[in-house]
Formats: sequence, structure tokens, C-alpha cells
Amino acid sequence: MLVDSPPAVPVEQEPVGAVAGPPSEPLGAPAPAPADQTCAKCGAPMALGQDWCLQCGAGARGSLGLSSARSAATILGVTAVLVLGAAAAGYAALSKGKHRPATVTTTVAQTTTPAPATPGVTTPVTPGSPSAGTPGLTLPRVKPPKIPLSTRTPKFPSTTTLKFPSATSPISPSTGAPSNTSTTTTPAIAPSGGATTPESLPAAILLDTNAASTYNPYSYPASDFGDPSLAIDGDNATAWTARVEPASAPKMAEGVLINLKSRRKLSAIKLVTSTPGMTVQVFGANGHTAPASITDRAWVALSRYEVVKKKHLRITLRDSNTAFSFVTLWISHAPAASVGTPEAPGHVSVNEIELFPVG
Repeated sequence: MLVDSPPAVPVEQEPVGAVAGPPSEPLGAPAPAPADQTCAKCGAPMALGQDWCLQCGAGARGSLGLSSARSAATILGVTAVLVLGAAAAGYAALSKGKHRPATVTTTVAQTTTPAPATPGVTTPVTPGSPSAGTPGLTLPRVKPPKIPLSTRTPKFPSTTTLKFPSATSPISPSTGAPSNTSTTTTPAIAPSGGATTPESLPAAILLDTNAASTYNPYSYPASDFGDPSLAIDGDNATAWTARVEPASAPKMAEGVLINLKSRRKLSAIKLVTSTPGMTVQVFGANGHTAPASITDRAWVALSRYEVVKKKHLRITLRDSNTAFSFVTLWISHAPAASVGTPEAPGHVSVNEIELFPVG
């Protein structure tokens, strides 16, 4: 029997005269690895897997997809961190100069006010308490004084005035005080003359050392008198003295004469003596020399007779509008304590004389 056999495959024959070449790659074989690539921007060589050029920083071919997204995210993250850091630094700089005051909390101890004690009842003392030192001791409860929170400053008047009754004011029968009073200031010098010392006085007249002399119109012995310059030396411990004659005591007739060298208006004379009780009077006169007798009409009485009751006496002078060049302190009576005896006669003394001008 005849068996059908497969048709024979014709064998291709290479054409005559063909040049032998390299065998062709079989289908499905892997492609060979590409050679080293170069930068598309500057042409610098780049290794396989290198995404960025080391010379110019340009990206490799085909690396701008995922790499560009990563770069953008990295840049945004760094920018956010820098912004947050700058904001934190600015806040710290602004709050650095502000110092908040420290808050101090003071704890005040609370004390319990004890109940008032009943008289005659002893408060029991608990052992260990502050008042348990002496058994059976009752401690009195002392109420603390109230301290005022503020003090009131007393008000004083700017000037002090004295109220004297008017000369024509009737006296009220119920109170004995005048119904109408007038306000006047304290006079500087008493109008009647006397031992009134004013608050403010002009300075005394400065006298020459030889301005004082003994006024002796009845020619008593010179040994009866002391040095008259001691009456104007400014020392109250020294004095001009005059002897008291027992035959005519207590009457006297001498004094101290002061030469002012020029005419001066006088307001007062101040006398200091260690023999109070004598009677004196002040006279003034003008001319080249003093009048020879106290009864001379040239003498003008500048005061009334004054009994020196204390060691210091201020006499207000009359006729203050007239200027005088001579002033004498005339002594007319000695005090009883200065009379003495014929064996031991007494004396009067003038320790200091001061003349005050019209202010």
C-alpha cells in the first residue's frame, strides 16, 4: 500500500556569490545595555543611573518625571521650615523686651478673735498652748488701740492779732465783755512809756567811747562817782556808780550825760542796773554844751519819773519828732537798800545805757 509521506521541505540554498556576514540575533533575545550617556546641556559624561549632571546640575534624559516632583516637594518642605523658623524667631524677638511682673502671692494668717472673758471666770489653759507657762494664770485680754490711718494737720493763722475793746463800746452786763470789739495789731512801743519790750526794735545807736560823762551840776566830789564809760561799754557786768549821801538820802541829784555829737531823733532808752528801786528821768537838750543845771529850761523832759523795779527797764521817749544832741539819765532818788550809813554809805549803779533812734 502506498503511504502518503509529508512533502519535502525545500532547502534554501544561498545564492551563489553572497557574502558571509555575522549571524543575525535570534528573536526574543534581550537588548544589550546602552553605553554611558552624556549631559544633554553641557555634554559632560554621566554614569548609568545618574539623574543630575555634576557639572551644570541639569537633569538626565528621562529623569524629569518623578525626580522633578520629588525636587518640588523637597523645596516646598524646606521653604515651609524656613518660614516657620523665621516666624518663631520674630515672636521671640518681640517678646524678649517685655518683662511681665512677677506675681507675688502673700498668705495672710487668719487669727481667731477669742470670746470676751467673763469677769470672775478663769479661762482654762490647755497644756502646750502659749499661755500654759504658769498653771492657773489668767491672762488679761487687752484690746489693741485704734491707729488712725491719716493725721490732721492743725491750721494756724498767718498773723496773730489781739482784740482790744473800743473806747466807746458799752460793757455787756451778762458777760462783762464789750459788745463791740475792734481788731488791732500789737503796738511796737507802749504809748505811755514803761518796761514794755517790743517784738522788733531798731538797732541801738553806736556811741563813741568818750560819749558818756558824769552829769554833776551840784559839784559833788569826783570821788563819789565811778567811770562813766563803763555805762556804754556793752558789758552788763561793769557799771558807773554814784555814792548815796546819808545826810540827804534817799534824795539824789546826779546822772549820766551822753553826747551824741549830732542831733538825733530818739524813740526809746534801755537801762540795765544792779540797784533796782531808784527813780530816774530822761532829758534832752541841744547846743554846743549841755545845760549847767537840770532846772535849765534848755532841758526837755523826754519821759516822766520812772521807778526802776527790775534790773532791765525800757523807757519810751516823748517828743520823738525833735532831734537832740545831748541826753541825760537823771537820778532823783536812791532805793532804800542803797542808803547805807555814814560809816558805810551805799551807792547806785548804771550798768548799761542804750539809745534807740526813731525807726
